[in-house]
Amino acid sequence: MAHSTRPDAPGPSETTSTTTTTTATATAPTATAVPATGKATDAAAGGRLPLLDVLRGAAILGTLMTNVWIFTSPGSEWSVLQGRLDLPDPVSDPAPGTIAEFVFRFLADGKFLSLLTILFGVGLAIQFDSAARRGQPWPGRYPRRAAFLFLEGTVHFLLVFAWDVLMGYAVTALLVAWLLARSERVRRAALWTAATVHLAFVGLVTLGSLASPDTATGAPDPDAVRLYADGSWPDQIRFRLDHALILRIEPVFSFGLLVFLFLLGVRLHRAGAFAPTAAGRRLRARMAGWGLGLGLPLGTAAALGGSDYFVLGRYVIAPLVAVGYIGLIGWALDRRVLPGAAALGNVGRTALSAYVGQNLLCMLLCYGIGLGLTARFAGSGPWWVMGLWAAVSLALATGSWLWLRRFERGPLEAVQHWALTPRRTDRRTARG
Repeated sequence: MAHSTRPDAPGPSETTSTTTTTTATATAPTATAVPATGKATDAAAGGRLPLLDVLRGAAILGTLMTNVWIFTSPGSEWSVLQGRLDLPDPVSDPAPGTIAEFVFRFLADGKFLSLLTILFGVGLAIQFDSAARRGQPWPGRYPRRAAFLFLEGTVHFLLVFAWDVLMGYAVTALLVAWLLARSERVRRAALWTAATVHLAFVGLVTLGSLASPDTATGAPDPDAVRLYADGSWPDQIRFRLDHALILRIEPVFSFGLLVFLFLLGVRLHRAGAFAPTAAGRRLRARMAGWGLGLGLPLGTAAALGGSDYFVLGRYVIAPLVAVGYIGLIGWALDRRVLPGAAALGNVGRTALSAYVGQNLLCMLLCYGIGLGLTARFAGSGPWWVMGLWAAVSLALATGSWLWLRRFERGPLEAVQHWALTPRRTDRRTARG
């Protein structure tokens, strides 16, 4: 990343779409050379791509469908490492609550996180294309943006939620930003290398889990339960610092997947998967068919197979379903049959603020430093947890709608924009 180069593929800016379709295909999208002026031919600015905003909103609220169970579990963040968040078994216990919890969590676990990761790759490609159209070098100032995102993630990790995704995204973005300035051949090699390494790693972990004796999940760590039920906020921060290495294990374990999904997002963007065109609609239909047609049956089998297949389901099958979700949501939006599309779009336009905000709300609602709902409703079944998700989602949708009526960007987005926008010195001379 020591040198900068002009981007080699023009396209829409971060808030605009192209009015023409390139000859890229889903399997091998090609890049269009940038003219010497740095302006992309046939890349006139159009309207904002509504599908991307809706997908971001769905991804944010979808990740909450998983994270809400962490906040409401005794021991909270630490309970993840104790295996206390395994899916319930609706076969052995076909009670309505068990079935509802299984379906709710199965539809979300890993799928919306993968969707969010793909969309980060799309956003990176859009910024790259914007720089290309302006004739600016790449990666240019982007490393500063990634560093700022890492800082935001670090603050979020320490103060709010140990299972933050922003830090991992920032590191991945630095690598992918460098790859965007390389040839398509290099990017393709990086994509498949990352996928191969990740699949091999997951395969070894799954085989090791199958070969090891079954161990029953014990009681939650009483110290962790007390920490989140009765401990102070500084105590929780100190706990995250003391256990930072183990609590940051997921982005390390899944780094190959992160790189693959970022690059997949780049390829899908360049193939026109998010464009309101006939070609885009056909591509989204194929994504829905393959992603859901293969992913849902395989995911169901892995989920019902028990905890030995958890890693396989979350880190291999879930990304396939996420691709299907893109196609399904796009199909519904194209036909104007997607309930709450406008609300999802508002959440998507304030995605960073909504992501941090939902975790902050859950922390204040569930932990002892706030209302302490986790301790109050311990053993009450899954219904209140799903109700909490609905309430927080409604708050985010309402808050984003009200905010965007007055401001162009979400609050954290505005802070990021202010911090990263170069200051221009007023060169006008004062008259004496």
